[in-house]
Amino acid sequence: MLHRELPEPTRWNLLRGKIHRASGEIVRWAWNAAVEVGAIGPHTSIGRRFGRFGNGSVICFPPNTIFNEQFIQIGEGTMIGPGVTLSAGMVPGQQCVTNPVVRIGDRCLIGRGSGIVGHLAIDIGDDVWTGHHVYITDQNHGFEDIDLPISRQSMPERPVIIGSGSWLGHGTVVLPGSTIGRHVVVGANSVVTGDLPDFSVAVGAPARVIRRYVEGQGWVSC
Repeated sequence: MLHRELPEPTRWNLLRGKIHRASGEIVRWAWNAAVEVGAIGPHTSIGRRFGRFGNGSVICFPPNTIFNEQFIQIGEGTMIGPGVTLSAGMVPGQQCVTNPVVRIGDRCLIGRGSGIVGHLAIDIGDDVWTGHHVYITDQNHGFEDIDLPISRQSMPERPVIIGSGSWLGHGTVVLPGSTIGRHVVVGANSVVTGDLPDFSVAVGAPARVIRRYVEGQGWVSC
């Protein structure tokens, strides 16, 4: 049956379907173009503001909050997913007391929607991968003064170190003063509050070691 022989409502439904599909193709094309053009690399104007931005590294579009880039260093071949927050200090334009405040090594992968918020020192080694929505910070809020809103209280900064070759699962939170060793697996939704030794697997809130690699024995349960 030819389209002109179809009932009027049916012809309009077919036309709307064609317009919808064509519009969808245009939107997807425009978004893919924006993702490509909007990515931040070492040779973009924003990329050049960083303390270091290694070759082959990229911050995917769209990023979330990024400020005080001069105190942030990114190694080579590192991918930082879309929607990630990268910040040094508390407000844009702040002169930090250390440099770098945040250092991310070579060949890292920071998952979508994650946040790395440094005030003193966050050091992430090489080949560290994270799942989505991981949060890493070296400062937290205080609550001791009941006459002052918690949002206006802060605790002293304590450096965070994440060793090379480690993996942080989806939703992991790494709190001030934490040290994660080399080749460590942190399970999804864990909260790291202290030290995790090299070659270990940790899960929970707070995270505790459940397996370790022992020379001559391999991986053993704890």
